[in-house]
Amino acid sequence: MRSEKEMYDLILGIAQKDDRIRAVYMNGSRTNPNAPKDIFQDYDIVYVVTETASFIKDETWIHSFGDLLMIQEPDKNDKLVGLNMDFDRSYGYLMLFTDGNRIDLHIETKETMIAEYGNDKLTVPLLDKDNILPLIPAPTEIDYQVKKPTEPMFYSCCNDFWWCFQNVAKGIWRDELPYAKQMFENVIRTKLDEMVSWWIGIKHDFQVSTGKMGKYFKKYLPEPYWEMYEKTYSGNDYENFWASIFATCELFRSLAKVVADNLLFTYPMGDDKNMTKYLKHVRNLPSGAEEILPE
Repeated sequence: MRSEKEMYDLILGIAQKDDRIRAVYMNGSRTNPNAPKDIFQDYDIVYVVTETASFIKDETWIHSFGDLLMIQEPDKNDKLVGLNMDFDRSYGYLMLFTDGNRIDLHIETKETMIAEYGNDKLTVPLLDKDNILPLIPAPTEIDYQVKKPTEPMFYSCCNDFWWCFQNVAKGIWRDELPYAKQMFENVIRTKLDEMVSWWIGIKHDFQVSTGKMGKYFKKYLPEPYWEMYEKTYSGNDYENFWASIFATCELFRSLAKVVADNLLFTYPMGDDKNMTKYLKHVRNLPSGAEEILPE
């Protein structure tokens, strides 16, 4: 596997030799001093170019980066499905190489760079042939740190969390596994993760990032809470699914109460109790039942 120095030398060497490339900068975890370093970190690189058309027309230049295992061109894919894409402004290549290195490379014109450079506060200039890159502050992860919720945000999170459990329960009772699973993962877990992030934010004075999709939860949650979080995952067995549902409820309840107490919000305990009772009832509701709740 090529070393970090070899990759930087390659990325900058290609830019130095190509007159169409006028500047290079980098975003992503490699610019973040707080991000853990490992062999899977990719290189988020932007080439500022005189024009994009010649790069797109003849893509043999891409092979200068190494032997490709796979490539994705998201802008091309978006255009193929009918989205309105302006290739004259920018274009992207996501490249995984046979040695395991990955480069997410975007080419963009000077005009596009001027409009967008520095919007991502994790930005570092690497090369500037014409002194066109504006001066920006040192990289910081402040935009990625957990933001303190307002009371309406907290209420909405709790309300969505408890409300959508009736959809999960319905899907299980009907034996509609894809519906139940997607409702749980796409709605319930989103709200759980939001509450987990707020709880972690409170414990660190909202000066911490929990990472993309909560990838740092394990780092910041106490072991008992992390063990509870692990139990929110289940397979296709409905008994295990039900167990994960009640583990999710328990964890959400514990964290949300702390968030509410610290931020002087009101936790909707009535919704919690009513939906928990409903879930327990539906779990034991026989197949083919003619009514959900007795009048």
